Amino acid sequence: MAGDIEQKWQERWEELGTFHADNPVGDLAGPLAERAPFFLLDMFPYPSGKGLHVGHPLGYIATDTVARFRRMKGDNVLYTMGYDAFGLPAEQYAVQTGQHPRITTEENVANMRRQLSRMGLSYDSRRSLSTTDVDYVRWTQWIFLQIFNSWFDPEATAPDGSIGAARPIEELRAKLASGEVAVPDGRNWTDLSAVEQAKVVDSFRLAFISEAPVNWCPGLGTVLANEEVTVDGRSERGNYPVFKRNLRQWMMRITAYGKRLTDDLDGIDWPEKVRTMQRNWIGRSEGADVDFRIDGEGVNGSEVTVYTTRPDTLFGASFVVWSPEHPLLEGTTAGAPDDADALEVPAQWPEGTREEWTNGFATPAQAVAAYRAQAAAKTPQERAEDAGEKTGVFTGLWATNPVNGKQIPVFIADYVLMDYGTGAIMAVPAHDDRDWAFATKYNLDIIRTIGPADDPYGHDLTESAYTGDGIAVDSANDEISLNGLSKDEAKAAMIEWLVTKGEGEGAVTYRLRDWLFSRQRYWGEPFPIVWDEDGLPHGVPEDMLPVELPEISDYSPRTFDPDDANSEPEAPLGRAQEWVNVELDLGDGPKMYRRETNTMPQWAGSCWYEMRYTDPHNDEALSALENLTYWMGPREGKPMGGTDLYIGGVEHAVLHLLYARFWQKVLFDLGHVPDAEPYHRLFNQGYVQAYAYKDARGQYVPADEVEGDAETGFTWQGEPVTQEYGKMGKSLKNIVTPDEMYDAYGADVFRVYEMSMGPLDLSRPWDTRAVVGSQRFLQRLWRNVIDETTGEVTIVDEPADLETKRLVARTIADATVEFENLRINTGIAKLIVLNNHLTGLPAVPREAIEPLVLMVSPVAPHIAEELWERLGHGESLARVPFPVVEDESLLVEDSVTCVIQVNGKVRARLEVSPSISEDDLRAAALECEPIARALDGAEPLKVIVRAPNLVNVVLPRQ
Repeated sequence: MAGDIEQKWQERWEELGTFHADNPVGDLAGPLAERAPFFLLDMFPYPSGKGLHVGHPLGYIATDTVARFRRMKGDNVLYTMGYDAFGLPAEQYAVQTGQHPRITTEENVANMRRQLSRMGLSYDSRRSLSTTDVDYVRWTQWIFLQIFNSWFDPEATAPDGSIGAARPIEELRAKLASGEVAVPDGRNWTDLSAVEQAKVVDSFRLAFISEAPVNWCPGLGTVLANEEVTVDGRSERGNYPVFKRNLRQWMMRITAYGKRLTDDLDGIDWPEKVRTMQRNWIGRSEGADVDFRIDGEGVNGSEVTVYTTRPDTLFGASFVVWSPEHPLLEGTTAGAPDDADALEVPAQWPEGTREEWTNGFATPAQAVAAYRAQAAAKTPQERAEDAGEKTGVFTGLWATNPVNGKQIPVFIADYVLMDYGTGAIMAVPAHDDRDWAFATKYNLDIIRTIGPADDPYGHDLTESAYTGDGIAVDSANDEISLNGLSKDEAKAAMIEWLVTKGEGEGAVTYRLRDWLFSRQRYWGEPFPIVWDEDGLPHGVPEDMLPVELPEISDYSPRTFDPDDANSEPEAPLGRAQEWVNVELDLGDGPKMYRRETNTMPQWAGSCWYEMRYTDPHNDEALSALENLTYWMGPREGKPMGGTDLYIGGVEHAVLHLLYARFWQKVLFDLGHVPDAEPYHRLFNQGYVQAYAYKDARGQYVPADEVEGDAETGFTWQGEPVTQEYGKMGKSLKNIVTPDEMYDAYGADVFRVYEMSMGPLDLSRPWDTRAVVGSQRFLQRLWRNVIDETTGEVTIVDEPADLETKRLVARTIADATVEFENLRINTGIAKLIVLNNHLTGLPAVPREAIEPLVLMVSPVAPHIAEELWERLGHGESLARVPFPVVEDESLLVEDSVTCVIQVNGKVRARLEVSPSISEDDLRAAALECEPIARALDGAEPLKVIVRAPNLVNVVLPRQ
């Protein structure tokens, strides 16, 4: 019966467009747009072939509950679902089977749509989309072109007043021509050829080509972002080995937005832990760039800039460490491999350190070559790991410390990464634990420059580094003295001196790296880029969008030995030569071009889908500005704009959210969107976990076949098994699918159970046997309206008694607050209390049951709609106002009797409110005449309060 009722209402909702949301303008315009907007968003899913298990819908049911509640509160609610449909799984399946990824993807989307629809989610189906839809790809490519055709002007003002903003690339050309912006290598703009000018412009673009160390995964045939590589140097998907390679890749200059991405976190309503994770990932720090002169064979007079957050400790820098990939090493000359005398040992080398500094090799050059090969075999994660011994070798080069003129040795060490900072650090072993360990191992100087204010020389540097604050010591030359200054004072003074001497400058740096945006895959958005005969990239005109994927027969990577670190990444699109080599007229006549054969990462489609939801059929823009402003623009309560509520897992706390914020800000700077942030309020739901069971062999057995309980023990096929708690998954044989729940209990029971399991932001264990509690609740609700024997409505139109009126009013007030604050589980608990009360009445009054049915409808919409109809209402309750308390006197609580004791003996009684506070009850008790008389002006020794029922006053000892 539940299935029939649910199917009936799902079909009726779809037929009538019950959940359609109106836009101010365009094909979806309508009168609902005169109401207050509420834009509710789920993190859209990847359409996996495995479909959903019961853990997946937790957030979806919660957002649907909120959507239905907000409609009943009078809002125009935008609520729909899309699919993040590009991705590796479909491509890997295509490699294995030859089936086009689009076929696999569309089948998976259809199955997921069916599962979600059966759940009764109140989506506006007109707005649904997949990132693989040709029209959606068109606008993703259009956004890429906006980024490609922009640069970051550090002096421009963004629409919200922020300093530093994206500007059209033509403004850069004008500034280069006028000299307002200098050519990076110092040449005169007018002396450059057209090709040279184009290359200069390209170097400023927000989307640019860079040769950089990347994570090459031959097993997947693609480059991976750092975040897609596990700590043990393997691909997160497929568990293939990952190798470091230098490749020319598309990058996005997200680092230019580091300050705004950090500062704007204060203007959005996100969990503090997520904001902290983003701040840490961006990693803003203030310090100085310091120039060190380098001396040594092949590099004499060169300069290397080192970034440091502690310029106040510069007098204590006793060595410099470079990344093994540092480009200046290519300019040095190796000594003869077999000639131990090829390098004269400098006088600066401490006694007995030569063999240790060069790791036993005859020359530093030989040691460097061997160490670089060793470092190349390690993953970035292994190299950056704080744990473990730090190793390095001497390069044979020397750096001059600018504050004292001392020559200090230059080492290379694998814990310094070329893609972080400048690939070089200055080492101050007296005040850094890692530098101290390195200096101790290699017998390098440890020079104190700061110490505790009360005893600057008290810390024993032979035992450990001093890493605390204090005052500067032994930090002076003929022109500057930091001695006696605090850390901050010393930093400021040193930066000022460096600037004055031309030896450095103050700097802000970020841990954040530019975003690697290329993938060597077929199943992704093609770049709307072609290359000319001079090797210059050109964005295709907008009227040539979308650039669609060509049909190919072989989806495998061009090289597919998963263990071959030397294999060359070649995108599958390179096979489609008729597509790759194309004649186009880009404004200067027909010419031959070569298309970009890499594709965009899956992140691209997920950076902006919420914007397309607002105007999904618009052919003229990604969305009309009026619609974007209505749904996402700034307004009271959300000064930076964005969706009203975004619900999803904390696993996306950094990357997806950071990338989407970056795209939003670029589009905001260019005037395409009205807001600086995509998501105003963020809520991270917990996870549904499940019990799993192991037999005596340690093998998992099907959880749904296990019998018993925690008291009597668990068995499977008569044999004892042990219970454990873990993530729901196939490997643990503990998956429960929504389809099983629909068949056994119906969607409403499933929804109520998921929402009742606990607070939405906490993980909780799944227990199918506990679902019966939610089933009983809805069965009792049904019986409170319908006679199960006759099918007749049994409610009465007589007034409810005072107790029932009070409970209905209190439930309305409490449930409203709970739903508004996403405490859905406690809201349901309030409804259960009222429902149980009505069950005990001789006859259920209409004035009590109708508010209950309306309040139940956000979580159990099908049964609520059916009961509402049977109660005589001709239209859906979807937009019937949520109940409100008309008579607020019903919320005034009855009084209770509080017993007042003196030394344990009853001396008085008071009638008080059940919700009276302890402080108010204490004051009232002490004012009672019998108590005041007993105290006779003295202060009580102790007052024990157990509000609202008891107060015990302990008299002072005589």
